[in-house]
Amino acid sequence: MTLAAATNESLAHTSNVLIYSSMAVYLLAFFANMAEWIFGSRSKVGRTAAALTGKAGAADAGAAVQVQVKQKNGGTAVLERPKVVTRAVAGARDVPDGPGASGGDEQGDLYGRIAISLTALAFLVEFAGVLTRALSVQRAPWGNMYEFNLTFSTVAVGVYLALLALKKNVRWLGLPLVTTVLLDLGLAVTVLYTASDQLVPALHSYWLYIHVSTAIFCGACFYVAGVGTVLYLFKDSYENKLAGGGTPGRFATSVLERLPASSTLDKFSYRVNAALFPLWTFTIIAGSIWAGDAWGRYWGWDPKETWSFITWVAYAAYLHARATAGWKGRKAAYLALIAFGCWIFNYYGVNIFVTGKHSYAGV
Repeated sequence: MTLAAATNESLAHTSNVLIYSSMAVYLLAFFANMAEWIFGSRSKVGRTAAALTGKAGAADAGAAVQVQVKQKNGGTAVLERPKVVTRAVAGARDVPDGPGASGGDEQGDLYGRIAISLTALAFLVEFAGVLTRALSVQRAPWGNMYEFNLTFSTVAVGVYLALLALKKNVRWLGLPLVTTVLLDLGLAVTVLYTASDQLVPALHSYWLYIHVSTAIFCGACFYVAGVGTVLYLFKDSYENKLAGGGTPGRFATSVLERLPASSTLDKFSYRVNAALFPLWTFTIIAGSIWAGDAWGRYWGWDPKETWSFITWVAYAAYLHARATAGWKGRKAAYLALIAFGCWIFNYYGVNIFVTGKHSYAGV
């Protein structure tokens, strides 16, 4: 074995160790996120205190916080505390965002901050694993589904941490994100694992860095928006039940009252999808140019190309629906989930189960 081959094998082994280590840290982050939600569910006092500071959950949205001020003539004037509200569509309810997973509980908030720190550490370890995998094959680490999964989960966590760094209200994303990343990495190391190897000649192109990197980034952001859409549907149903005089179950109340308002979640998902749609369009165009260089034709209705186009149409329909008065709210959200489902099938179904030029069947 040559020195270069031994070095590459050592780097590949180091990459595997780092990936397993990141999974261990993600698992700790998962437990910390769970602790934040559990302590928040017990913090009735904390949620009451949050309501008094204008941070009430949806269950307290109907009660105005009033302050009595004595006037010189001995009378009193009642002032309502101003609330910051968001509205997704005209006529939507004015509901303030919930207090967060910790529910205003100090210990819950501590676990939440520990979860963020562990997630950031796991991200760095996983990024190092992806980097050493790239060094072991001396190319971009996107040559097979195993490498694609590693990079996808890394970018998804990176997007979450970037939003936190920008002071966005996305701590509610921590638990579903870490859970999904653990499942994704578990699938990668058990089912999709592929030893380090070189690419086929047709894939040796700078378009690999352009096309695949944008596809991974779009997928990670579409995932973040998809989680927001799912939570929007649950929170919207919860708010509708409260508005109709119903009484949600204790578990639903404990969880959903701490989430942002449905209008906030709806707006968040829409903005992410709308911002990413032009980049997804560019991804398809870049893939077509690469196909022209590699295979001598720009478009051949390969299964991957077909489902990429179907995904594009689905997201275009969603964005068009948002601009149509009768299709805002839940109807548009269902379209968003259908579009994300198309992306998921394009990611897993086509790559693994469908034969084509883009297929990773036999990974």
